[in-house]
Amino acid sequence: MTNPIDPNEDRSIGKSLYNKHCKSCHGKEGYGDGKKADEVEGELGDFLSKYFQAQTDGELFYKTTFGRDDMPEYTK
Repeated sequence: MTNPIDPNEDRSIGKSLYNKHCKSCHGKEGYGDGKKADEVEGELGDFLSKYFQAQTDGELFYKTTFGRDDMPEYTK
């Protein structure tokens, strides 16, 4: 799956959604150091790591949409 959205398009919407749904666990910069990070059993990861950056848009879309372990699903 390829991301159909230009990464510069609707950036403010993505930022708003991240702040609302992701920041509490993944942290402001995506280091996995959010306020609720200690409550999560699984590895939150570091969005800047080589492993994370090597994932395809489809992999990230799937994980975000359907969740896994402590990661909730966001199909809505």
